[in-house]
Amino acid sequence: MEGLIDTPRLPTTDSIHELAEFWDSHELTDFDAELEEVTEPVFERQSNLTLRLDASEAAALHGLARSHGVSETELVQRWIRQHLHAA
Repeated sequence: MEGLIDTPRLPTTDSIHELAEFWDSHELTDFDAELEEVTEPVFERQSNLTLRLDASEAAALHGLARSHGVSETELVQRWIRQHLHAA
């Protein structure tokens, strides 16, 4: 009696690294029966915003971010989210 072929399953992870590793070693055509068309966006696009600060403001932001153990970007994102949720 021949052994059953173990067909790999599509990954359910959200990790881009794990997905990339999976697709590096598999062919999309091997999963035709499991694929379905998606009509709505799967990933949300983020918007970028450029913020200009003078040197003293940038230095103050840098110092505050370091004192909180985060990047300047993370600190500003936190402030914006707090203010948006409070509005």
